[in-house]
Amino acid sequence: FSGEVNTLPNIKSAIKRVNVTKRKTLRNKMVKSATKTALKKFDTAVAEKNATAEMLSVASAAVDKAAAKGVISKNAANRQKARMARELAKAE
Repeated sequence: FSGEVNTLPNIKSAIKRVNVTKRKTLRNKMVKSATKTALKKFDTAVAEKNATAEMLSVASAAVDKAAAKGVISKNAANRQKARMARELAKAE
């Protein structure tokens, strides 16, 4: 035993699962990043008192897309959208 660790499994189906997991992880990261960016843009607009209903709809769409792809749960998406709507109403 040389102390070297083989990162890939030997079984064909397990190798495929590793590859599929890598692809899904990358997709989830991209969706989550896009969602965070949309939320940050909305938050900065609210802070600067420039927020509009159109910005809310764009951010809500990003959150809905993340929920549809299973990156965040449906309840978490609804909670985020409700908070954004409340912030927009408070700012106006």
